[in-house]
Amino acid sequence: MKIFAYEFITGGGLLHDAIPRSLAIEGDMMLSALLGDLGRIPGVEILISRDPRLTLQARGVQCMSPHAGEDPFVAFTRGVRQCDAVLPIAPETGGVLEELSRIVLAEDRILLGCLPEAISVAASKSRTVSVLSDAGIPCIPTFDSPERVSPIPGPWVIKPDDGAGCVDTSVVATWQDARGWLDARSGEGFIAQPWCEGTPLSLSMICYPGDALLMSCNLQHVRRKDARLDLDGITVDAMADHQGIYADLAASVAAALPGLRGYVGIDFIATDGGPVVLEINPRLTTSYCGLSAALDTNPAELIIAAASVQNNRMSKPIATWSRKTKPVLIDLHGAEFN
Repeated sequence: MKIFAYEFITGGGLLHDAIPRSLAIEGDMMLSALLGDLGRIPGVEILISRDPRLTLQARGVQCMSPHAGEDPFVAFTRGVRQCDAVLPIAPETGGVLEELSRIVLAEDRILLGCLPEAISVAASKSRTVSVLSDAGIPCIPTFDSPERVSPIPGPWVIKPDDGAGCVDTSVVATWQDARGWLDARSGEGFIAQPWCEGTPLSLSMICYPGDALLMSCNLQHVRRKDARLDLDGITVDAMADHQGIYADLAASVAAALPGLRGYVGIDFIATDGGPVVLEINPRLTTSYCGLSAALDTNPAELIIAAASVQNNRMSKPIATWSRKTKPVLIDLHGAEFN
């Protein structure tokens, strides 16, 4: 099988724009981890795309680059046509990931990721909260217009409805400030959410039709500085799931949005009353970078298996997995970018 492992930020998706350093660092980290995992699978050939402005350190893979002036989606399609399967890593912002996934299906290739319909929902934090809340899953209250903001005391978080990570995320002091902020930025696609006290965590899971297998629960090192939120790092497999609460959450989310496939991340807050979901990431997340080191399994094998699963059964039950001795810290500030 030949797989096109396409990372949008470093692969030419921003060929006509400046490359944001922080997003490029995370993109390269995820791509490097994925290439390492795919490279250990017998019979797998790998193609990647690389922005010609960047250096290339990967070995044992084929590499293409977009042509000067070429539309990024046209270049992506060229890569898709050279392979049997495609695993796109891209932001949901602006419908990018959804469009890439639709191209893969239109070219009749195997999509090693979520279906476009599920990506469309997960790309919008407000739609995600609506779908999950209707399924009885506790979610953070989310408001997309000033008149809908409830008078909930305490700080509020303002973020893009389709944003990735902490990009363009701000903290304001009160619900009145949140109303004013949304009013001032009306029509720009921002949402407001009340601050939720608790521990910021994420789940790394493998999804298949209507269900999911939990691989790890990860601690997010989020730092609040004045009106900004920054993600300093992630400790992968930091939290044990002795009571099965997080595994149940993963399965419930997959059932509520059955188009989720392959690797999916969930961001949530662990509160005294239980987990409260913030958003779904329908793609590889930075936590993926620590999975192979934390778990005695190859997550790329499970992603491929999820694409061919039949009758809602995985080929490798989660009960057979074993964990290594220590959680894995991913330090985002210590990462380098070429």
